[in-house]
This record gives sequence, structure tokens and C-alpha cells, in this order.
Amino acid sequence: GGAMTDPKGDRSKGPSEQDDPDLFTRIVDSDEKGVYVSGAKAHQTGCINSHWIILMPTIRLTQNDKEYAIVGAIPADVKGLTYIYGRQSCDTRVMEGGGDIDLGNAKFGGQEAMMILDRVFIPWDKLFMNGEFEFASMLVERFTCYHRRSYVCKTGLGDVLIGAAATIADYNGVPNVSHIKDKIIEMTHLNEPIFAAGIASSHQGHKMKSGVYLNDDMLAQVCKHNVTRFPYEISRLAQDIAGGLMVTLPSEKDFGHPEAGPM
Repeated sequence: GGAMTDPKGDRSKGPSEQDDPDLFTRIVDSDEKGVYVSGAKAHQTGCINSHWIILMPTIRLTQNDKEYAIVGAIPADVKGLTYIYGRQSCDTRVMEGGGDIDLGNAKFGGQEAMMILDRVFIPWDKLFMNGEFEFASMLVERFTCYHRRSYVCKTGLGDVLIGAAATIADYNGVPNVSHIKDKIIEMTHLNEPIFAAGIASSHQGHKMKSGVYLNDDMLAQVCKHNVTRFPYEISRLAQDIAGGLMVTLPSEKDFGHPEAGPM
């Protein structure tokens, strides 16, 4: 798991200027065996089912931020690390004990967590940045270049939603109504540029001196910007096609209720 995002606090101030020094992950102590870090990492997708976590800076750092210039690898079950599991908009339905309808991807669904680090130990051989603040900006830029290209995966979610909307149109008996067809076409038109920008970013990648390939930075940022806009419009169109039941549908627990279910 790549742990880059810190809570940040006052965004107008750098790490060393915050009232609370733990708003950015930092080195708090060291000995002959390694260093100890405290702080937190937010929005950590997939961290709980990772074996290792790589801690990284999240912004450009200055001379005053040397203790925050830390990159190191820790086991996901290391002493001093606490996970606070994130909430999802429909997680109460999951907890109600439904069988299939409300569980989504029951066995392999994603999750996010906040990671709280309290004097977590990193041995010297797992420490890759230790005070070299001048490289933090380049590290963040290259990480986000790879990461934002990876948002091409959101196109798969769009495919599922487009298919579901088309199926609901069939159920409602309106698959050939012109405005329904126009909306499904528009959903597809919005979904595919996310995919196109991500794939193009990889195709335009270049080989660096190390031999590692870096994908195109501009197209990776475009992929990210598309993801921050288009899926929400795709969802709005799906709700237009499906009608109000898409957001007010009874839960599986209600459908299975001996009295309410048949109704």
C-alpha cells in the first residue's frame, strides 16, 4: 500500500508550521537500529489487505521540514499502527444481514481506512528517504503520475452503471424512447474519455535513466480530472433513467420480511 496522504490540517502552512506536529507523518526518534515515526495517513485504499505499507511525504518540503522527509516500508501489522475503518454510504445495509442484493462485491470489495502511527519502528534497511527534503516534490509528482493514470479503472464502474441503467430501461418498457437512448449514449460518451486518457498516458510513456518507464504526466492529470467530474454526471443520468426507486429502494432485509416482503 502506498501511504502518501496526510491529514494536513491548515493547508496554508507547511508541516513544521502546524499547531499539531502529528498532522504530517514525521520521525520522532532514532537509535542504532532505525527510526520511529508518528502521525497519520488518510484515505488509505486497500491498506488493510496489504502486506506492506510504504510511507511517503505528501507535499513539497523545505529545510524546516526535514523530520517529515521520510520514506520507509513497514509491515501492515507493525506495532503502533492502528487502522480506523472508513464508512461507506450504504454500509448499514451490509450490516443488516442481507444475502446478495445489498452486498455488492461481497468477497473482494474495496475499503479505505485512516492509519494512525504511534512511534512505529522502521529499521535502517527499510528506510529510503531520511531528511532529503529536496526530493520530496519529485517523489510526489512521480507517484501521482502513476496513480492518476490508474484511475482508468473507474471506467469499469461506469460500464456496470451503464449496463444497469439500460437494463432498468428494459424493465420499465422504455428502451426505445429517444431521450432514454440519448442518455445512455451520453453516459458512454462520458465514460470512455476516462479510459482513453489513461491508456494514452501509458502509450506515451518514456524510459528514464534508471530503465523504469514513466507514463505521460499531462495525460495522467487529464485522466484524474475526468474522474473527478464524469462519473457523477453518469450517475445523474442513471438516476434520470431509473427514476426515484434507484435511491429510495427498500433493502434486502425488507424484501425478505415475512409481512412487508410480499407487499
